[in-house]
Amino acid sequence: MGAVSVELSVVLPVFNEEGNLPELHRRLTATLGELVGSYEILFVDDGSRDRSWAIIGELAQRDRRVRGLRFSRNFGHQMAFAAGLEHAGGEAVVIMDADLQDPPELIPQLLARHREGFEVVYAVRAHREGETLFKRLSARLFYRLLHRLTQVDIPLDTGDFRLMGRRAVAAFRRLPERHRFTRGLVAWLGFPATGVPFERPARSAGETNYPLRKMVRLAVDAITSFSHVPLQLATWLGGAVAAVSCGWFVVRLVAAALGGAWPGWLEAALAALFLLAGVQLVAVGLLGAYLGRVFDEVKGRPLYIVQETVGEPPDPC
Repeated sequence: MGAVSVELSVVLPVFNEEGNLPELHRRLTATLGELVGSYEILFVDDGSRDRSWAIIGELAQRDRRVRGLRFSRNFGHQMAFAAGLEHAGGEAVVIMDADLQDPPELIPQLLARHREGFEVVYAVRAHREGETLFKRLSARLFYRLLHRLTQVDIPLDTGDFRLMGRRAVAAFRRLPERHRFTRGLVAWLGFPATGVPFERPARSAGETNYPLRKMVRLAVDAITSFSHVPLQLATWLGGAVAAVSCGWFVVRLVAAALGGAWPGWLEAALAALFLLAGVQLVAVGLLGAYLGRVFDEVKGRPLYIVQETVGEPPDPC
């Protein structure tokens, strides 16, 4: 890891957040100015189509502690975190969203627990305001399913909002995979960690950057990156179909031996055939999902492309 330039870095992925950036900057500076002697605010523009990049430039002109990276296109929320952690120069780094649902006022509590000796301090969503019942239930189900399926102890009800110490950031930078699930990767590192509960407010402006389609994609990345259970599921389904088929044929033979007739031979045979075909298609789809991820990894392309930057990195301490 390079030389430390500030006590604390705050990394914020940005995608079409023009309505939130001025207020976010105001709240961050108000919080950080009384918390640490030196800090930087690092915005990563993930291909925004609104005035987000122009606003970041204006903030950087007025405040030398603001820096910005602009991707050449939309590479994704998780890649923006990777870029921010790669370029951050803080002794500790906070990663959080720019939609004001991750309150900057929680940072002092995260830093306090870090100073107690925890290398990673994550924010736990005790309550979610402004979210639909479907989103709350699906998020609850996702976190608990992920907890049961994966071999990594990923804390329940946590997003990406967290503080990482210098050692954790250095270790994170060594993780090269392209299908990234940041909270899982940080948990995989294994450093001492603890949580801080908070009330997650509703989005104050703009629209969510995680519609259902992106939520499903993130869930697939999370499960396939940290669990082999989906591949084993295909084996279990195949074994279950084989057991049912064998049992059905035994019953059919016994019925025939007793002189009876088993009704619905053709219908049952077709049902078994379609069921077996469905299991095979599920297995092929699961194999394809994992092979697709292997294919993406072996191409060796960079995780992201930075098109433009604003602001100057602080001088090393």
